[in-house]
Amino acid sequence: MGQYQRLLLIADQSLRQSPAMQRAVALAKAAGAALDVRAFVEPAPVARLWEEKVDDAEQQRYWRRYRRWEAEEFDRLSDLDLEVTVKVVFTTHPLLDILKTVEDLKPDLLIKDVTLEPALKRVFITPLDCHLLRESPVAVHLVNHVRYSLPHRIVAAVDPYDSTAQISGLNDTIIQTANALALQCDAPLHLLYAYDLSPMFNSDASMAGGGWGVDCVEEMRQSLHQAFITLAERYDVPPERRHFVMGLPVPVISEFVEEFLADVVVMGTVHRVGLERLIGSNTERALYSVPGSLLAVRQRASFE
Repeated sequence: MGQYQRLLLIADQSLRQSPAMQRAVALAKAAGAALDVRAFVEPAPVARLWEEKVDDAEQQRYWRRYRRWEAEEFDRLSDLDLEVTVKVVFTTHPLLDILKTVEDLKPDLLIKDVTLEPALKRVFITPLDCHLLRESPVAVHLVNHVRYSLPHRIVAAVDPYDSTAQISGLNDTIIQTANALALQCDAPLHLLYAYDLSPMFNSDASMAGGGWGVDCVEEMRQSLHQAFITLAERYDVPPERRHFVMGLPVPVISEFVEEFLADVVVMGTVHRVGLERLIGSNTERALYSVPGSLLAVRQRASFE
């Protein structure tokens, strides 16, 4: 029995054979999982009061295109011996309908291509991918590109010194999810902790106390390192796959992915309100910065 029982793929609106499609098919085959494919597209154009009548033949062509895709994609995937459903959902509110589909199907994993939005647009409009990271009740695998259909190297990005993550069990969820994917893909699991000491030098306390001494900084580094080692040992991650790196999380993760050719980075998302929600999380920032693909998991619901 595989690590996954049911996968949900949000198909690319262009209906092309996208990286997320390759990943979803490979995972479904490896796990023997059911694969539900859904394409969320805008309804056929309709005539407004101030517009000329929309050509009925054009509307029919619009509908037939998607119905033909449903049939062809079902046949193609069935020929791969997959248990599959394929459906086009016509909607003007894709987020709501995706979340409703997740609620109905209860997949183990939601898979989708990364939609790269211009930075200026992201300032004014929260992209669908970020909404899914924040609101999906199941793990979300956002695929940027695929070097291999099945991942060959998986990274769990953790922060064992974050009190919120410790209380909610988020680090454990990250590692357990990453380990499940690694087992399914017969791939090595790496553990990465990007620790940042800069707040120690920027805080009011450091200025009031005359600054942090070298001994204090080293003591803090050792404390962070010990927390990381304890977490790694709890999950039997071998020393050669433990990476304790100083720096801001997103740049460190991005450099690590490039250096080690990591295929998937597993990260956590937490419930945010107010200004924190507007600013976004490291996971959301990594979505547009890290060259590999992300798999995001939520903190436990009882702490939301």
